[in-house]
Amino acid sequence: MVSDRDSALVREDRAPGAMRAMLDIHVAVAKVAHHGGGESGDTLETIERPGGGFSFVLVDGQGTGRGAKTLSNLLVTRAISLLKDGARDGAVARAVHDYLYTYRMGQVAATLNILSVDFQSGKILISRNNPAPFFVIDPEGVTSHNEPSMPIGLQPMIKPMITELPVRPYTYVVIFTDGLLRAGERYGEDIELLNYLSAWPVMDGRGPAEMSEEILRRAMELDRGEPADDMSIVVLAVLPGAEAVSIRRLYVSAPFEEPTWPSPEQ
Repeated sequence: MVSDRDSALVREDRAPGAMRAMLDIHVAVAKVAHHGGGESGDTLETIERPGGGFSFVLVDGQGTGRGAKTLSNLLVTRAISLLKDGARDGAVARAVHDYLYTYRMGQVAATLNILSVDFQSGKILISRNNPAPFFVIDPEGVTSHNEPSMPIGLQPMIKPMITELPVRPYTYVVIFTDGLLRAGERYGEDIELLNYLSAWPVMDGRGPAEMSEEILRRAMELDRGEPADDMSIVVLAVLPGAEAVSIRRLYVSAPFEEPTWPSPEQ
């Protein structure tokens, strides 16, 4: 499992002449490979945007294991490179699709999510080529964005579903790969993610790490500790600022199995 958290401070204009409120942007990630696979076919990367802000790119390569990982790494690298050059998110999603469709001649699919916070526009941007929905939780409730969306790579002229949200306090965005929705499927159970998110205490200001870990824990329970598919969960939260100084932080936690090296005599 990997947990990533990046905190950034942005300013929100309330009214001309009024005091500006400081907001914190927090992002947490939890991911796990399918049981017995050893390596997840999901890849997540983040980059600071040239005009201010940052983007998270999440790709789920078709299949499992090393082949899926190689594919998702390849696509994420291309997306990150384009974002670094200043390309817009929708154009990046289209370009990555065109690359995969040409490179693998329409024979291989992948899902692609780009989650961005753009400081120039003051928007949260979600570009989605993924049949799995994403969720937005705010003081008004939970919204499921489940508009039809196709994976990249299989057909020409595939376009992403693009959603723009204002950067407002007490807003959570949850994106994930489809393995999460399959949790418990083998045992006739359902993760019922919408019900869980509907009960989230938005105004308590809890961090996204708590949400991502709890969702993954529930999924692991449904799969009896043996996940049937790779699962990745990304949670972004906009919360009232806690510090007056603009400090950015990144925290990463990942398991490492020490390799067994052969002895010199062998």
